[in-house]
Amino acid sequence: MASKSRHYDIVIAGGGLCGASLACALVKSGKRILVVESVAFDSGLQPTYDERTVALTYSSRNVFSALGVWEQIEERGSQPIHDIHVSNRGGFGQAHLSCHDVGTEALGYVIPVRNIGRVLLETLAQGEGTELLCPASVVSARVKQACCEIEIAHDSGTLGVTAELLVIADGGRSQLADKLGYMVNIKSYEQSAILCIVKTDRPHQGRAYERFLDDGPVALLPHRIDQGADRSEANGSHFAMVWTTRNTEVNQRLTLDDKKFADLLQYMFGDRAGSFSDPSSRKSYPLNRIHVDRPALKRSVLLGNAAHTVHPVAGQGFNLGLRDVACLVHLILESGLALGSMEMAREYVSLRRQDSRAVEGFTHTLIRTFSNSITPVSWIRNAGLLVIEHFPPAKRMLLKATMGLNASPQKLTSGIPTH
Repeated sequence: MASKSRHYDIVIAGGGLCGASLACALVKSGKRILVVESVAFDSGLQPTYDERTVALTYSSRNVFSALGVWEQIEERGSQPIHDIHVSNRGGFGQAHLSCHDVGTEALGYVIPVRNIGRVLLETLAQGEGTELLCPASVVSARVKQACCEIEIAHDSGTLGVTAELLVIADGGRSQLADKLGYMVNIKSYEQSAILCIVKTDRPHQGRAYERFLDDGPVALLPHRIDQGADRSEANGSHFAMVWTTRNTEVNQRLTLDDKKFADLLQYMFGDRAGSFSDPSSRKSYPLNRIHVDRPALKRSVLLGNAAHTVHPVAGQGFNLGLRDVACLVHLILESGLALGSMEMAREYVSLRRQDSRAVEGFTHTLIRTFSNSITPVSWIRNAGLLVIEHFPPAKRMLLKATMGLNASPQKLTSGIPTH
């Protein structure tokens, strides 16, 4: 339960991966922090504990290393991505991207979301000065000169607290952001992502695939199954699949039986990853582009998907949110600016603008270019893949951008602890 004092340095609305990561980064800062999460962590509706996987970039691994939680996350199950094969169905262009191109041990890591969530929650439970109220929701907030007055609804009724800074990390389409006057721009891609785990008849050897189809890309991420599973199955022959699909096709694909779904995936993807079989239960979610030009105001800041929701085509969403966390932690602990002040808000907006716009623009352009069947556009994208494949500087530039290595360095993204 929350403290009776009702005043905190920071209230975090949203205890998902971004909100929990921020709280963990500040757990030894001496700040009084309240994390408010609306969905119980033992609920099947809790996204922090669902079956999805996330592809962490190398800079995101640095963040978790700096927080002192990477080893625990890795022990629970982490699959390195050593290389990525990119291709265009029906076209001649393809590119092969390897960790050797940038001199790192991996391009990224595929990890079940629940593994990260559990480690973050365990870390928060051990911290002093950090409290978790769940299930509960921040229902309103009023900005005053010296604090933010916050109303929280929970099982026992309502609770009023004050904080010097309110961090909104409750995901895309945040109603709280709307209430505080943020200008949120939302555009539907008219697409949905279908997710499942699929097996193949050959080892993946740490290779990921991104194959562009007419209606959107199919991403296959090498997946390491749970350590408790049958060891005969732990042979590195599973992929986490993210299949971008037009909304008009989603229900038809979700209702296919396992064999027909695997056969359709095989037909669309080809056999470069092997023969597909045994897809897990499928889930889908709609794809939107959400952008907030100024993600910080006096006494409040938007974090992660609340500030920018991007297309999953390059696996950038959560990684962009972790860089938000790194930047905000830097401002809170090292800038000398008053917590929640307008000066801190302006500095946060300035520091995050270039990285956020670059990722948003890159993913939007990528999906528009590679989901276009017009012949001249098709030739351009195939030629672009060939340039990347045969021009090493272009390959390194692309990899550094997608790995988060071009963003303004903070201590956390460099793997340096803040305490």
